[in-house]
Amino acid sequence: MKSLSTLFMFVGLILASNGLYAQKVAIKKAEISFVFVSKDVKGTFSGFESASEIDLDNLEDSVFQGSVRSKTIDTNNGLRNWSLRSGKYFDVDDHPKIQFQSTKVYLEGEHVKVTGNLTIKETTKPITITFKRTENKWVGTTSLYSIDYGIKIKKKREDNLVKVKMVFEMD
Repeated sequence: MKSLSTLFMFVGLILASNGLYAQKVAIKKAEISFVFVSKDVKGTFSGFESASEIDLDNLEDSVFQGSVRSKTIDTNNGLRNWSLRSGKYFDVDDHPKIQFQSTKVYLEGEHVKVTGNLTIKETTKPITITFKRTENKWVGTTSLYSIDYGIKIKKKREDNLVKVKMVFEMD
């Protein structure tokens, strides 16, 4: 009986020590910026919220989940911001958040690739974000076409290219 309790105690210590050394981090702060390429219009979103759980020891078990408030779009031009927030573009009154939920996280060479679903307005589409890591900052980039999400800036799809950059500070 004594050896059985010693065994359970030993197993418990091993499990507890694994938890102590697990390399899990969360997103502490984020800067989201974008450029509408055809118009060379740059801007940012704020109001970032995240429920991400990043396991550095086992990236495949990580979850990237976050959102920004669509009404926080800022292009340093008040009239343009007002127009982009209107029903014609982001429709911030009816669609207050832009959301992302990962479906797959993996290492490809030196980069972390995060594939998931991006929802803007009522449209959800798969997208992949490529991250470069430093100690406590991850810089992610991706491209999308705003017209695919019901935001038509120009007539041709290729003229609606948006490049997005995310800088995540990890805790």
